[in-house]
Amino acid sequence: MPSISTIIFGPTGHVGSAAALFAQQHGAKVTLALRDTEKLVPGLTLEQEKAAGFERVQADLTNPETVHAAVRTTGAKRAFIYLVHGTTDHMRQTIKALKASGIELVVFLSSISVHGDIRNITPTDFIAYAHAQVEVNLDEVFGSDGYIAIRPAYFSTNACWWAGMIREGEVKIVYPDSKLDWISPEDIGRVAGTLLVKGMQTSEGAEERNSISLCGPKLVSQRDAVGIFGKALGKDIKVTELDEKEGVENLLKIGIPEFVAGRLVQSLRPKSMRGDEFDPFEGETYEQAATNLRKYAGRASSLEEWTETNKEVFIS
Repeated sequence: MPSISTIIFGPTGHVGSAAALFAQQHGAKVTLALRDTEKLVPGLTLEQEKAAGFERVQADLTNPETVHAAVRTTGAKRAFIYLVHGTTDHMRQTIKALKASGIELVVFLSSISVHGDIRNITPTDFIAYAHAQVEVNLDEVFGSDGYIAIRPAYFSTNACWWAGMIREGEVKIVYPDSKLDWISPEDIGRVAGTLLVKGMQTSEGAEERNSISLCGPKLVSQRDAVGIFGKALGKDIKVTELDEKEGVENLLKIGIPEFVAGRLVQSLRPKSMRGDEFDPFEGETYEQAATNLRKYAGRASSLEEWTETNKEVFIS
């Protein structure tokens, strides 16, 4: 059986690199599409990359011509993509370039904030809207047989925003008792790799054929997460609660754009304060998303496991 030819856009990211590694390990011929072809891929030296048979090609998801050229050059039939800002058409021309160049299946890294009728999500919910518009374009260009959107919740790597505070021994956050799922990006990448290798039929039986929600295996409050980091590092870390204004200001200090910072803080509010009936961390919604992670990734890493593997982030 010939190997599946796959192109991974953004392989230097946590999810993209894991998708590339997992797909390659399971028989796919993988091309790494990078804006900067000199950049290293996490988990791979250049020697390992070459020995494993990876290829590199220059491409930029904001430049459809480079996307078309990269796919035509490699002959890829399946592609992993993610949301990029800087396009006025929500990546429509890029998606059309993928289709025109021969891609048959796209796996798109979306967001669990996308739910319900994706065409009715308003721009005021920026994160959900931006991802939903790409999903709409994928549906209109590729049709229901040509794409799968994976919708993860709260990345464990978001804890890296706290790295400086953890080193100083005090984490200042809004709503410290709000619970999150802390999903490992590497596990998300394994899901993407599974879908790229096994194809569209893999999503049969999902709650929605073209979208798969994903959550980590256990809900952990921000306060308890700080305790997990402290235990791994062998230090006591104080938690100080901020109000919403202070919380946004704190996120701005570490370089998070204001429109994203505001939405993140709002998402941490108790459900009674949000005015939104949808809660990804409640009841069957959460249980299904957590089950999906185990089903498609073949594992579900705990926050403790992720912390132990990545604790140098909070030290250096």
